[in-house]
Amino acid sequence: MDIAQQVALLKRGTVEVFREDELAARLVEASKTGRQLRAKLGMDPTAPDIHLGHTVVLRKLRQFQDLGHKAVLIIGDYTARIGDPTGQNATRPMLSPEKIKQNAQTYFDQAGKVLDMSPDKVEVRFNSEWLADLRLADVIKLTASMTVARMLERDTFEIRYKKGDPIGVHEFLYPLMQGYDSVAIQSDVELGGTDQTYNNLVGRDLQRLADQPPQIVITMPILVGLDGKEKMSKSKGNYIGVTDKPSDMFGKTMSIPDDLMENYFTLLTDISTEQISELTNPAKTHPKQAKVLLGKIIVEQFYGKEAAESAAAEFDKVFVQSQLPDDLPQAKIAAESITAAKLLLVCGLAASGGEGKRAILQGGVRINHEKITDPNQEILPQDGMIIQVGKRKFAKLKV
Repeated sequence: MDIAQQVALLKRGTVEVFREDELAARLVEASKTGRQLRAKLGMDPTAPDIHLGHTVVLRKLRQFQDLGHKAVLIIGDYTARIGDPTGQNATRPMLSPEKIKQNAQTYFDQAGKVLDMSPDKVEVRFNSEWLADLRLADVIKLTASMTVARMLERDTFEIRYKKGDPIGVHEFLYPLMQGYDSVAIQSDVELGGTDQTYNNLVGRDLQRLADQPPQIVITMPILVGLDGKEKMSKSKGNYIGVTDKPSDMFGKTMSIPDDLMENYFTLLTDISTEQISELTNPAKTHPKQAKVLLGKIIVEQFYGKEAAESAAAEFDKVFVQSQLPDDLPQAKIAAESITAAKLLLVCGLAASGGEGKRAILQGGVRINHEKITDPNQEILPQDGMIIQVGKRKFAKLKV
């Protein structure tokens, strides 16, 4: 690719690039000198699992790798002791070093499903390497680079300040520490979601003060979840996990609202803009046909073409032909009468008795194809009895 094509590729699906002319200049410099650009992505290991929302930024990082550059993953083991205040209405609890290490390893393993983990294409660093060695004088010098007024420009702090909610002084250190990461590893580019724009721009400011070329900041949109309303989040239950089974991954993709397809095709696939326009135009492509293609592409990225075709066939069998899936999970249970709500809990089809009751009252539970409407209905388990919750959860009883 020439430089213009590279810039166009790297701009695809982004919200903002600070700044595009600097990105082009840095790419020109790299092509002349053969130097790999250092594209940074920081992650605070506050949760172990990642979903497709996280892969939006990881896919952009992979594009830098495919253009010959190096991904620098910053594991925020030190900053996680503070907790990123981004989007938080209260001070976040600090994590233990053991939990941080455990979450970081899980994240690293799952990120490898998207990134090229070859030694010449990726560098993994823990920011305790440099932050733990800062002396008080160093921290004071760092804080002197930022005013309280500038900190309060950040929407999270501004909202909490106006409401009179407490803000810990240590939370003001978080953007500075994340910005200092960019100085420590001399990053050329930093990637992040739009919720990280403030932190990433602080990195540009600190690099200038350190007489380094300021990093280019590229922000990516937040992927909307399956509900079509809020950002994809495991806590909201509107997510597709990168470790979901192929059948679940495909089935969840088929459930997204039609108006999200353009966003998903753009951020989660390499399909051209022109083809996306055709796929998302109902006059040219039926929405179901487009979703089937999207589902296959997403599953193939993580499990391969054969798994994608199998997941699509299974979906057609269960949801179009109303047949049972081939791989029904088996649930062992005693031959004793049990309430319908507790049965769902025992079979692993509900996380709690309350969740089981809600599923039954909402009309989403069937036993041997018969709808169950009373959570307290007594059920006598039998070998081969089929329990179904919603459209995708099944269990076959083994007494």
